[in-house]
Amino acid sequence: ATRTEHDFLCRCVEAAIDAGATTINIPDTVGYTYPEEYAALFKMLIERVPNADKADFSTHCHNDLGLAVANSIAGVVAGARQIECSVNGLGERAGNAALEEVAMAFKVRKDGLPYHTGIVSEQLTRASSYVSAITGFPVQFNKAIVGKNAFAHESGIHQHGMLAHAETYEIMTPESVGANKTSLVLGKHSGRHALKQKLEDMGYHLGDNEFQDAFVRFKALADKKKHVYDDDIAALVDDQLKDAEDRIALTDLKVAAGTGVDQRAAIGISIDGVEKKTWATGNGPVDAIFNAIRELCPHEAILDLYQIQAVTEGTDAQGVAMVRLIDGDKISVSRAADTDVLVASAKAYIGAVNKLPLYRQTSTASSRSGGGALAS
Repeated sequence: ATRTEHDFLCRCVEAAIDAGATTINIPDTVGYTYPEEYAALFKMLIERVPNADKADFSTHCHNDLGLAVANSIAGVVAGARQIECSVNGLGERAGNAALEEVAMAFKVRKDGLPYHTGIVSEQLTRASSYVSAITGFPVQFNKAIVGKNAFAHESGIHQHGMLAHAETYEIMTPESVGANKTSLVLGKHSGRHALKQKLEDMGYHLGDNEFQDAFVRFKALADKKKHVYDDDIAALVDDQLKDAEDRIALTDLKVAAGTGVDQRAAIGISIDGVEKKTWATGNGPVDAIFNAIRELCPHEAILDLYQIQAVTEGTDAQGVAMVRLIDGDKISVSRAADTDVLVASAKAYIGAVNKLPLYRQTSTASSRSGGGALAS
């Protein structure tokens, strides 16, 4: 719409509303426009189209020039009352307008942007993490609102300002977007009550059996790490809450790696309760692990993405491995956490294999549709 001749666009919008449309979307499909131009387009349509008052106008902006959020807000200022956006800005090419950025722009700058979205901002960080886990697309550390460094202040003058008066350099609090400040509360000697309280503070509500499993995993992690951070606990619980009906599980892993030796992996897995073992070589330890798993669980899926990220700082940090497999038109994504990145890699790959149609025990596929942020 942003590159369409105005007279023709007006006739299209008028015809759509006459036909019963109650929402008129004006997309910038290729991310070409800029705020002033996009705002002028909405003003023109609302003024020129005779029946414009019978429908809500909607923005749909792509981020090819890094202007999707700015353009969306400009559209609202000019009269649009719906923003099509996505968590983490997911979308084609450079993505779409990021829901979390739009929501917080309206919340923080109410003085100049008096619009309400109804979004519960305290859930933004969890939603971002959840979507990242499902899609296999990581959130960059310096991503606005939900990035790991979004509330980190490293320069000396910023740190001095934060200590003297937080609002000097903090235009919003971590808590306002659900990013609790990481703390060293839990450790090797922490008990069930402390963990349960921490989980509830972080937004996790587990059943008795789930909590007992989480506590066992927490104790095992605390034995390996001196300090257990909030991010460690989130990775631990998210890893636990994966599909409980997985047919395939890792039971044993030994890897030979380094200079002057063959890179090989000996692996044991359980398939429907039956133990199987093999070993394989590869171009590096991870390649050897994946080759061994593929030998025990043959499939034709292509490895589309593999990556490792440290959950926290330090050499004892948990590593979160993410694997995405493509099997025809099916996409299978899984991630797993462990202080041993090779174990995490094996678990993530096995998790993705579990989701392939060939190995799924039950069909849990569901269609999801994205919604827009309503501005009123």
